[in-house]
Amino acid sequence: MSEEHGQVIEDAGEMVLNMGPHHPSTHGVIRLVLELDGEVVRTVTPDIGYLHRGIEKIAEGMTWQGFMPYTDRIDYLGAMFMNHAYAMAVERLHGIEVPPRAEYLRVLADELNRIASHLICLGSVTMDLGAYTPFLNAVREREVINDIIETLCGARLTYNYMRVGGVSFDLPPGLRERILTWLDGFEVFLDEFDRLITYNEIFLHRCKDVGVITAGEAIGWGLVGPNLRASGVDSDLRRDLPYSVYKDLSFDVVVGRGSVGTVGDVFDRFWCRIEEIKQSCGLVRQVLAGMPLGPILGKVPKKLKAEIPLGPGGAKGGPGADAHVRIESARGDTLVYAVSDGSEKPYRLRFRTGSFTALSIMAHKGAGMMVADLVALFASLDVIAPETDR
Repeated sequence: MSEEHGQVIEDAGEMVLNMGPHHPSTHGVIRLVLELDGEVVRTVTPDIGYLHRGIEKIAEGMTWQGFMPYTDRIDYLGAMFMNHAYAMAVERLHGIEVPPRAEYLRVLADELNRIASHLICLGSVTMDLGAYTPFLNAVREREVINDIIETLCGARLTYNYMRVGGVSFDLPPGLRERILTWLDGFEVFLDEFDRLITYNEIFLHRCKDVGVITAGEAIGWGLVGPNLRASGVDSDLRRDLPYSVYKDLSFDVVVGRGSVGTVGDVFDRFWCRIEEIKQSCGLVRQVLAGMPLGPILGKVPKKLKAEIPLGPGGAKGGPGADAHVRIESARGDTLVYAVSDGSEKPYRLRFRTGSFTALSIMAHKGAGMMVADLVALFASLDVIAPETDR
């Protein structure tokens, strides 16, 4: 209490607010501890671990092939990428070649999954800022992709489509034409989506110049994928470290340009994902046009055992062979590091994903923002809770 001009005034003080772990705008079981001075955020402390399941430890008790379904659970919105990255690591570790047709099918599945994942992010951003209709439109298109992928592999969320050495199912008859027909309408929808929300005046005022992350900050905090590119950093593993058949495909890397605000703001992160969806549509068309005939699964031994170099005196035991791969998932640079001790099970397995570092920058950028703007910042980073925890 304080006294001013003969009146007693109550000090405002600060308030601690738990945003989550079940708050709708945290997009999963994530808790943000906010210290507020009115509507102004003083500090943001992310609290994770609510979805930690010890997946990397579980791998040590599974066979190399048997662990594949578990990778779906690392990023439930981008399960194809987790399948792909793990399969590539095991293949590199054991010297397994993947047939060309299987590589094309992998890229087809990846790019369809990238579109589906980005649609959820775009819809969630608009819904968190008060516009519900764009979210329904995005989910409607994502449901079509789910139907397509279900036809391809029998699953709609945790796909378990890829296998060590290839994929589990070939392209069913008629699916190619079905995908192309959908793309014709979907590309028109993207233009409608831009008119509906992307350049909506109210939406622009909520996004432009909000949550600006500079190129230096993005690199320093280890941001990857659309979050990194939106800050003006021209980086994409599909082009810079090409894997699978990306070296034979043509696409543009979308980089933030600050077209309505500052480079690296909430709008740029939103816009980059829309433009990446358009690039993915082009990649899907290229893959369907150039897909070769042939097998979908390479020669894989029934029991995978990596050759371990002998130690001093010809001794065996302990970790010996290892391999790591990096791919461009919907949330950016995903690294898988696999270590073998010569047995049929991983000695050690490690996943490095983009959501953890994206969540980390919240503490740095959130301080000083309004609560409503903090919601916009968090939504634009596209953080997925199980990918953070594992």
